[in-house]
Amino acid sequence: MKFMLIMRATDEAVAAYTEMPFEQVIEAMGRYNESMLKAGVLVAGEGLTDAAEGFVVDFSADKPLITDGPYGETKELFNGFWILEVSSREEAAEWASRAPLGPGSFLEVRRVTGVEDFPADNEWIQKEAGWREQQAQRSEQG
Repeated sequence: MKFMLIMRATDEAVAAYTEMPFEQVIEAMGRYNESMLKAGVLVAGEGLTDAAEGFVVDFSADKPLITDGPYGETKELFNGFWILEVSSREEAAEWASRAPLGPGSFLEVRRVTGVEDFPADNEWIQKEAGWREQQAQRSEQG
């Protein structure tokens, strides 16, 4: 099973991180990532730039509206993510609880859907499975 750990924080937590030495933050995250790699559970993980650099595409109108960030309260935004391949929800929770995050930070943990969650006889689901195979082959070659 795949789970996404979505990193969120309050304004206070963001301020606390800016006061910490950058090397300390990078080392803590590096050790956490390394532990997941060694355990064979880390599929992907990335940090994100400040929301002020992003934008939102709103589909409420006939023509989608693009609005520059920041576009929400800090606690509503996410700062990065990890995708883990684990055997259970409980294992995902265990890894999430080990994240080197402080007070005011939290992780939203959600299961990532897979092809098996959809009707196997659907044309688009079958195409999706083929696309995933092609991507895997490209990854192995490059």
